[in-house]
Amino acid sequence: MTEEPQDKPDGQEHKAPRRQYFVPAPDTKAPSGSRAAVPKPQNSGTSHSAPRSTPPRNRPGPAKSTGSAQPPLARKAQPPAPARKRRRFRFRWLLVIPVVALIVLGFFAYRAVSTFNRIERVDLQGSLAASNGTTTNYLLVGSDSRAELDPEGSSGVTGSRADTIIVLRLSPEGSQMMSIPRDLWVQIADTGQNGRINGAFNRGSANLVRTVTSNLDIPINHYVEVGFGSFAGLVDSLGGVPIEFPYPAFDKQSGLNITEPGVHVLNGEQALAYARSRHFVEIVDGKERKDPTGDLGRQQRQQTFLRAALGALGESRNPIELLSAADSMSGELKVDDGLGMRDMFNLARKLGAASPETVVLPTRNVRKGKAAVLELEEPAAQEVLAGFR
Repeated sequence: MTEEPQDKPDGQEHKAPRRQYFVPAPDTKAPSGSRAAVPKPQNSGTSHSAPRSTPPRNRPGPAKSTGSAQPPLARKAQPPAPARKRRRFRFRWLLVIPVVALIVLGFFAYRAVSTFNRIERVDLQGSLAASNGTTTNYLLVGSDSRAELDPEGSSGVTGSRADTIIVLRLSPEGSQMMSIPRDLWVQIADTGQNGRINGAFNRGSANLVRTVTSNLDIPINHYVEVGFGSFAGLVDSLGGVPIEFPYPAFDKQSGLNITEPGVHVLNGEQALAYARSRHFVEIVDGKERKDPTGDLGRQQRQQTFLRAALGALGESRNPIELLSAADSMSGELKVDDGLGMRDMFNLARKLGAASPETVVLPTRNVRKGKAAVLELEEPAAQEVLAGFR
């Protein structure tokens, strides 16, 4: 029997029962990269519809500032400079440094060669003896054209004179320096005449070498002549030379004037006045005392000055200072043809490293006519000369 449907009240529409869909929560253990199932849209309903189990999926938007201290993900730290660029920078410096060093060395080499080429060569006409390879004798001559400094015995002397004559011996055992008094009475080579040994210099460097060799019987292997005028420039280029004075001293003729005792660093002009001084006066206990040794005392002062100058030259490690010193002397420096640039630098280095031993040639005062001169004192002189043979 079929049951008749019941009538609805008026004003109400017959509706079918509402269906509800339940979407399961997303699996949090799902592997990354898999797409989560998109829930199907629900039918619009009234307020009594079931709530959503998950929030709606939104598209990513621009990041909002949350006030946290961490920088946004979009800002990244600047990467360090590539190692390739750093290596390239170091490689360039490795190229620049040798180039600069070569330029500097080339400049000093050019200056050294240029200075050496300005040194005058002296033709000694075969007067030099051959070196035995172990010991070498140098004849060092200091020439001076200022004859007014020494009026004694200057008759007939014009132009430059051998104001200082020194024999320097270098050997494996050490070095020795012996001054030859310029008033030493000798036989002048090639003339058969007697006279002061510095008179041989007026006949030329070769004649002086032969006169020294024939009268003292010592071989001369190299010859070096320096004008006194260059000593001032040499001393100034070295910043002065230290000389010790036990008492105040002066020489009105040479211009020397030391007012206080002690070590004084002499400039070029003062050092030249000291080396030229022949009328040396000291003030002892308020009284003037003239040097009684005369020319011998002058030789000793010259040796003191040469040792101080060579010591300062040998101690210098400044190439500019050394070149300046060599340049100041090159205009008034003469050497024999066999003395090379390396030999000259080695000579200065050896003399600067160790001061030569000072040897005094024994002499005695005599008169030859009206001239006061010196003669060798025998046999003591031969004992000293034996060390240079």
